[in-house]
Amino acid sequence: MSNARARLAIGFVLGAAAVASAQQFTPITYPGAILTASYGINARGDVVGQYESSDGRAHGYVLDRNGFQTIDYPESIRTFAFGINSRREIVGRYDSSDGSTHGFVKRQHTYTTIDVPGAIRTTALGVNNEGDVAGQYTTADGKIHGFVQTVAGFTLLDAPGAGRTIAMAVNPALEVVGHFLAGDGKTHGFLWSGGEYTVVDVPGATLTQANGINARGDVVGFHRGADGVVHGFLLSDGAFTTIDVPGLIQLRGISASGAIVGSYSDAGVTTGFVLQP
Repeated sequence: MSNARARLAIGFVLGAAAVASAQQFTPITYPGAILTASYGINARGDVVGQYESSDGRAHGYVLDRNGFQTIDYPESIRTFAFGINSRREIVGRYDSSDGSTHGFVKRQHTYTTIDVPGAIRTTALGVNNEGDVAGQYTTADGKIHGFVQTVAGFTLLDAPGAGRTIAMAVNPALEVVGHFLAGDGKTHGFLWSGGEYTVVDVPGATLTQANGINARGDVVGFHRGADGVVHGFLLSDGAFTTIDVPGLIQLRGISASGAIVGSYSDAGVTTGFVLQP
């Protein structure tokens, strides 16, 4: 992890009031990479994500106290690591040379493919400490659906009236967050719990994506305001917090302790980061 550290001011949106706070902001750049993105974090602070090497190939990575380790699914041409739990089980996606896309889970040194039955593409995006997996799959008609996989099998997720549903993360209570494309053409966040969907929309936003959830039920993601500017958000105890860093921001994951990971693009360069509470 980079030693470069800065103090980042964060505005808390509480009705009409704004209260300033600060968190420790640490950029994450894979050595020699032309792009680094951070997608998931566990309770130990291990971070997973994607980097692009100078040859343009995408690789997954895990960053822990010992530094970076590359994650490449065997014989794949591209690998992305999206989620990690406290048992260091890692989920993601790999692309094969035949053009197919599959989800995977990595347990220690063993990779297992995840394919939703009947899907032509599957991506695993999040994993909780019980090993339950959330993600998305594409059917032969080109439609994208969400899923959660438990020991009981696959549960397929389609938000009511949605043209597209993506399940991004799952917590130990089997609460799933993600986003869906509604009939009005707008993207909304959602929380799926006990078989019920709840829309998660930042007030006044023209687009909201919910991307991460922890054991407390805190949710992170990003939204686009009426002015077209993209901001990160944290939803905790019913209140939204706006989180901004320089450039275009995406918040993707949150740990049990409230550490947040994401990526930002500034001057055409994408860099991962972690915010420590």
